Amino acid sequence: MIPDTTEVYKLISEIRNSLDYLSETGCQGFDCSPDCLERVMNWGGGGDVIPVPEPLENITQDLGDCVRCRLSKNRHRIVFGTGNPDARLMFVGEGPGSEEDQQGEPFVGAAGHLLTKIIAAMKHTRDEVYICNIIKCRPPGNRNPEPDEIETCLPFLRRQVQAVQPEFIVALGAVAAQTLLDTNLPISRLRGRIHDYQGIKVMPTYHPAFLLRNAERKRDVWEDMKKLMKEMGIE
Repeated sequence: MIPDTTEVYKLISEIRNSLDYLSETGCQGFDCSPDCLERVMNWGGGGDVIPVPEPLENITQDLGDCVRCRLSKNRHRIVFGTGNPDARLMFVGEGPGSEEDQQGEPFVGAAGHLLTKIIAAMKHTRDEVYICNIIKCRPPGNRNPEPDEIETCLPFLRRQVQAVQPEFIVALGAVAAQTLLDTNLPISRLRGRIHDYQGIKVMPTYHPAFLLRNAERKRDVWEDMKKLMKEMGIE
């Protein structure tokens, strides 16, 4: 009997969350028998289990009509993500704004139009990349998300990244960069160089909304994107 894949992915997600918690509390590992270790080493290599990317649909189903944090009280629509589910390049922002909250799609306002231009300058279209945010609901007044709100939503972002399996991520703004890279460094110190997130190359840069208020920083973002394009092999 083949198990239901949705239930399998839910179980895997629960196990992962439990292991993440144990890791954060100082657990360094577990004793395993030689047979168990051999099975684990064979995963993906002709052994018992062949890992496959989790469908994004499974994540949206698990997210549901989310009421896991206070942001659900004032939102109109959950803003999950959009674009190519097999994208080589992913853009991760902070959270939805007013227009995104109304339409249920990330980066559709003025900042989104600027992001579309950035993507085009990188010789891509929005349909070719994947776009999402750290949090899925708009904070009141477009304030920065609180740490507990990020913590609540972060598992879904992690699953999105695992599902899409991009080679490259552009972290748009301080919240996205600091969350992905687990750092408190300001975006001004993070941008301009490639970082690593679970084997994925990450380029932090300024958020498009920041560029609308500080046009002189557009040159910095373009320099960041040119460095990333070189890494991607884009002439």
